[in-house]
Amino acid sequence: QVQLVESGGGLVQAGGSLRLSCAASGRTFSSTLMGWFRQAPGKGREFVAAIRWSGGSTYYADSAKGRFTISRDNAKNTVYLQMNSLKPEDTAVYYCAASVLGDGRYDYWGQGTQVTVSS
Repeated sequence: QVQLVESGGGLVQAGGSLRLSCAASGRTFSSTLMGWFRQAPGKGREFVAAIRWSGGSTYYADSAKGRFTISRDNAKNTVYLQMNSLKPEDTAVYYCAASVLGDGRYDYWGQGTQVTVSS
């Protein structure tokens, strides 16, 4: 069982920055893949970025490349999503998720944090 708690969302103007945090507790493995997803109003949930606990390999959606950076602090069991140059189309609820076996199937999800980017 893994519990995930997101924080750091809020309202920001276009061009601004936010850093999201995801605190994980419970059982994880070195193979665990931690991901960020988002869901905008009226749209489906989409992948944003992911990182492996061990080794720190990272993966990004095209929409996030060059603007967002995912990182982790293993000592704190926390994953971060630094978002720069935010655009109104980044407005969404952002979710943290864990793929315990690291196979891309996400078993656990946080409750989400709202990010709103004003133009």
